Amino acid sequence: MKVQLFVPPAGYLAERWSRGISMPPLGILYLAAVLEKEGFEVEVVPADILNLSWREIARKIETSRADIVGATSTTENRFQSFKLLQLARQANPEAITVLGGPHASMAAEDTLAHFPEIDIVVRGEGELTMLELCQALKDKRKNFDNLKKIAGISYRHNGQVITNPPRTFLADLDSLPYPAFHLVPFEKYNFKIQVPGKGLLPAANMMTSRGCPFNCNFCATPVNWGRHVRVRSPLKVIEEIEFLIDRYGARVIYFYDDTFNLSARRVEEITELMIARRLPINWCCEVRLDLMSKELLSRMKEAGLFQISFGLEAGSERVRNEIINKKIKIEDFHHLISWCQELEIIPSVFFIFSHPTETWEEAQETIKIIEEYQGKIEATVAILHIYPGTPLEREARERGLLPPDFTWSKKHVRGIVTLPTAQGDVPLFIDRLTWAQISELLFRWSMSGGRISLWRKAINVFKNIRSLADFKRYVIMALVFAKLKIKKLWTKPRKGRNK
Repeated sequence: MKVQLFVPPAGYLAERWSRGISMPPLGILYLAAVLEKEGFEVEVVPADILNLSWREIARKIETSRADIVGATSTTENRFQSFKLLQLARQANPEAITVLGGPHASMAAEDTLAHFPEIDIVVRGEGELTMLELCQALKDKRKNFDNLKKIAGISYRHNGQVITNPPRTFLADLDSLPYPAFHLVPFEKYNFKIQVPGKGLLPAANMMTSRGCPFNCNFCATPVNWGRHVRVRSPLKVIEEIEFLIDRYGARVIYFYDDTFNLSARRVEEITELMIARRLPINWCCEVRLDLMSKELLSRMKEAGLFQISFGLEAGSERVRNEIINKKIKIEDFHHLISWCQELEIIPSVFFIFSHPTETWEEAQETIKIIEEYQGKIEATVAILHIYPGTPLEREARERGLLPPDFTWSKKHVRGIVTLPTAQGDVPLFIDRLTWAQISELLFRWSMSGGRISLWRKAINVFKNIRSLADFKRYVIMALVFAKLKIKKLWTKPRKGRNK
């Protein structure tokens, strides 16, 4: 049996990957590694990195004649994933089409109900599910009677969408093979990360844990990966780092864990091994800020850490702890920034605007923190996104912000606000703040050293105007931008001006 796995042409639509640098897709590469280990023929097609057109994708599917054609999906790129499998049905009608990834996991029934071209959805952690699926279909192809016992899939049978029970999460992550980087043109990703004093260095990404015990209202991670955190042993982590150094020339490791520092003891063991083996790498990771201590941060720095990323999300204590359910004290944030400055570690901080019930005054608390720490942090901001399966989606439906007939499978839904060019084709949660206020917050962030120039996106933004409502929103953004620019010029100190 041959399996063909795709990343859609637009990739993952994240701004950080829009400038000629991208990151290999760990999810698909783990799947491929497990299937290959069990003797299946696997082809991974990163259509984004290969710059494949839809015609070229169709030709590749047609000539490959794979028994299974699969695609990964995020909510941002879901329409491309849908289109790819529709194309697969035309180009290779005998193939079984399978959709996986975060979006499919959270909206499986919605997806199958609207796309008859998609046969099966793999939900959640996919390695063992995909392996069992391939084994079940190996001899009988489209005989779906074999699917009844496979946990973690949804599928269509006799016109009905059937959802099997969820799969138990994999307990032993050390049992997984390394991601199948050899199945993609690794060099074409041009994956490099800027390290202070050393420039752009070749990088590799790896995951050392799965799951998140926390429960932020907007996040799907606890559903996709589970609330119980499973970890790889420190020795296995070090061995993979050495593999990436030797095989792919990695000089930077990007740890792709949701909360790398969940266990301080485990981080200490990993850093001790890094130091003892004198690994020639720098590294970065995402952490939970209130689980960090100065002593641990110092140890991480000694082992090569140069940047940490973490979410504060909102300046308002009420919004942060009662609405988002973040449960973080602002004092811990200030302490961590101070430690980062002292140890010369870059703090990259995530902020979000337009939370449920967030007022203009509370949003001001967020932007004032960003402005206060200008030059001391790398601030990344977003308008709050609604993702399927999250507590936020449930609230949006209950409050009518998503209409009763809303489906994740249709574009251009009346009354739903999206910014496809800037932040992906995902519904935005617009509550108490006006669009002018949201625009002001975004531009003030951009003018305070934001890593992305919002106005640089103007040409692409205007290409994606789809309605009069879209046009009005962009006009408002332009007016707000002009107002802030004039204000900035007016208040700028002038030579010879009295003090």
